[in-house]
Amino acid sequence: MVDISVSAKLKNLIPDFKAGIISYHHIVIADLPQIISERLPLFYENIRLSLESHPISTIEGVGEWHRIFKRTGTDPSRYRPSQEALLRRIRKEGRLHTIHSAVDLNNFFSVQYSIPLGIYDLDRLEEPIRITIGTAEDRYEALNGRTMNMENKIVSADREGAFGSPIVDSRRTCITEKTTGALQIVYIRPSMTAEESRRMIKKIAAMFTQIHGGENEWKIIE
Repeated sequence: MVDISVSAKLKNLIPDFKAGIISYHHIVIADLPQIISERLPLFYENIRLSLESHPISTIEGVGEWHRIFKRTGTDPSRYRPSQEALLRRIRKEGRLHTIHSAVDLNNFFSVQYSIPLGIYDLDRLEEPIRITIGTAEDRYEALNGRTMNMENKIVSADREGAFGSPIVDSRRTCITEKTTGALQIVYIRPSMTAEESRRMIKKIAAMFTQIHGGENEWKIIE
């Protein structure tokens, strides 16, 4: 299992912080199976319609992650948790852009459970990994093309430096269609019980493996 831990600095600010850690091995990434790709547009359209009468900030999970961000010193109106960014895109465009099966499924999980998730190429990571609060030195080129300053933000870092967060992840560790091993970080809502958390992580791991093959192992860290 991947060597990953939560720093004392993060635990002091967010005592109830916990994350699901899932490792995948011998996976094959391509397009989503047709049965899923045909259903996703309807799933996202139903969400878009629901957002016409319910502000995104009232969605279970979004408000909770706003409060978490504020406790670490992150302004959630400037740096939004990734599930909120996805919901805003759905409200505007009615869908999410497809990339490949791993990212598309990761986005689906994020919207379905209203939580941030990160997924990374294991071969591009140098253990040990720590989830902590970033400093002024923690920067990376993000998937959105911007250079992210991770000071006072929840960040994941390996021996090479910061690479991921509940906001947006780095290009350095991104999943591609050549990836055969992956690390998924599931940012569990602190309000979820231990049983709810385990059940969610098991479902995510099982569905991801069902689509991509290979094996998975998981744990919850806090």
